[in-house]
Amino acid sequence: MTATATTKKTKKKASSLERAMPWLVPAFPWIVSVSTVVIWEIGCAVFSVPEFILPRPSRIAGVLISAADPIWFHSKHTLITTLIGFALSVVIGLLVGIAVGSSRLIYGGFYPLLVGFNSVPKVALVPVLVVWFGIGTIPAILTAFLMSFFPIVVNVATGLATVEPELHDVLRSLGAKKRDLIFKVGLPRSLPFFFASLKVAITLAFVGSIISESIASSEGIGTLMVRAASDFRISLVFAGLVVTAAMGIVMYTAFAVLERHTTGWATRRIDVR
Repeated sequence: MTATATTKKTKKKASSLERAMPWLVPAFPWIVSVSTVVIWEIGCAVFSVPEFILPRPSRIAGVLISAADPIWFHSKHTLITTLIGFALSVVIGLLVGIAVGSSRLIYGGFYPLLVGFNSVPKVALVPVLVVWFGIGTIPAILTAFLMSFFPIVVNVATGLATVEPELHDVLRSLGAKKRDLIFKVGLPRSLPFFFASLKVAITLAFVGSIISESIASSEGIGTLMVRAASDFRISLVFAGLVVTAAMGIVMYTAFAVLERHTTGWATRRIDVR
């Protein structure tokens, strides 16, 4: 049996299973998550893993309850700084992406610069931002912005640059101007790329905020984890990681739902029946 035939047979079985148990698709993420936590808990108990190496999920849950007030205070600060930096990246990234994707001259001049700047580790820029703006919220916002800016620019520019040439020719023959091509054809065509970049960018924005907070801030999840690690309170460190992951999942899911309702016409199903 060839590899292609095996793949088709596997997909057919998966499709049949989904039709037989329609509840499986929405429940499967929860099944995987709960199974992971259970295996984690049992593994730590069986192998007697010290708490300062890898705390049990039950212990992390206890810390989330006992230290709810400081965790809420720091997570609220991280969420606000992340959303501000992310909002800046969306606005500026969209404008730059439109400019880069709609002009060969701007693409050739600025794209290498953008790629080079994105290649610089953002953690190396945090000390510079501290010198310029001081310790606090502004470096965290800017780091979140710098982390999430590039994916938006690249995806919007790619969406504009990959519009079919034949479509451009037809519209030009009908008297369409360059502005019409960009706003009436290019941008709608770029929406799937744009929403895909938002889902990536929001997770990177959280990374940027926490990097900055762990280096140069007195508030935020990053600061909380650094202080907890210095006191060997590893359970609190993992609690901060869990809260950060939860915020990232919520934001990712929100943009995924918005994408599905906005660009459902461009969504390709995983299994074609």
